[in-house]
Amino acid sequence: MVMNTFQPVLPHDLLWGLSAAALPIDAPAWAIEALGLGHPVVVRRARVPAGLVAVGVRGRSRDQRYATRMKLDDVQRRVRPEELIAITPDADWPALRALQQICPVMNALGLPWGVAGGAGFELASGVPVLHAGSDLDLILRTPQFFDRQHAARLVEQLASAVCRIDLQLQTPVGAVALREWAGPSRQVLLKAEDGARLVDNPWLAQAVAA
Repeated sequence: MVMNTFQPVLPHDLLWGLSAAALPIDAPAWAIEALGLGHPVVVRRARVPAGLVAVGVRGRSRDQRYATRMKLDDVQRRVRPEELIAITPDADWPALRALQQICPVMNALGLPWGVAGGAGFELASGVPVLHAGSDLDLILRTPQFFDRQHAARLVEQLASAVCRIDLQLQTPVGAVALREWAGPSRQVLLKAEDGARLVDNPWLAQAVAA
């Protein structure tokens, strides 16, 4: 067991240990197959009872995503997005070339960042899920306010990458897309544990109050 009270699971963490037998009886066959092959699940945002974590099972195709829960006691291994930056990929997809290309830009921010989505899944598990048209999904942990002007400059810096980059700013109360926060709209979509909603400031705790 790798978890402890000082290292809580966070959205986009990859977890190993969920067995196919633990899935609900109506789980799709592809999800059962994926877990049977030892694939990890990804932590997602949702409120669950104590001792559980909301996770998603990833299948072979983009439409194969299955939301479920996992007991924290069943977690055997965890890989966080930040751990995937330095991994040397076996494949040569545009998304992985883009990762190497933008590392200096991201490191210069002085904030924790990492790889999520298909690139993160493949780097962590070795399971081939990327293709020539895959985007590169990144997260940037921003515990303090990240102003819109700074966000706009980062969008410009990432635009030269060899593939599209989708970056989420991880705030203390949820996540917001970098492109949206850098845009002109007064309100942006904040993804939080209790759902998604439009907010003025995705760093304010009252933004996700029920």
